[in-house]
Amino acid sequence: MFNAKPRQVEGLTAALIFKMEVVSMPMIVLPHGNAQFDSDDLKAHIRATGRPYIIQGQTACVRHEHPKPNSLDCWLRDNYATNPNTKQAVNQVIAELILTGDFEEGQYTCPDSGKLCKGIRLIDV
Repeated sequence: MFNAKPRQVEGLTAALIFKMEVVSMPMIVLPHGNAQFDSDDLKAHIRATGRPYIIQGQTACVRHEHPKPNSLDCWLRDNYATNPNTKQAVNQVIAELILTGDFEEGQYTCPDSGKLCKGIRLIDV
């Protein structure tokens, strides 16, 4: 039998919950090549850009001809894709990112074209 005082149990429970939250990072599966990425890596990347958002930029082209090099599509191709010449930032990836609760979809100014484009924004900036 577990013989602990109520405060000890509360502290232990809080520590276990914290550990579970730290360990369980949402992994997002890419559509081609069985690759996946941790959504926390994307959050860090977005913060590093100085913008609270990233443009989706899904484009069917080879990587070196991509018109939006600052897009999610290029970031995924450069960092996680098995084949960087295949578009990766498909709508399903955006939907999975939204489901993490850390992102919201919207229209944002593209840093490459200057036009409003579909993208995702960090909710907890």
